[in-house]
Amino acid sequence: MSRAHPPELKKYLDKQLSLKLNGNRKVTGILRGFDPFMNLVLDEAQEESRRGEKIPLGMIVVRGNAVYLLEALDRIS
Repeated sequence: MSRAHPPELKKYLDKQLSLKLNGNRKVTGILRGFDPFMNLVLDEAQEESRRGEKIPLGMIVVRGNAVYLLEALDRIS
């Protein structure tokens, strides 16, 4: 059995991200951690509703298999 390699997300730590998730959901927040399965911990997370409202979620864990797009909103050096 092959071992999972961790995703290359270190440069995104403590940066504001926008995630598009399965189910046509959009979440933004600050990346605080991740694991080899690309499960993400976001702080100060907000979900953008279909009406454009921002719903505060606080600190959340997003399963890696639910993410289909990850975009950095802060400058990455």
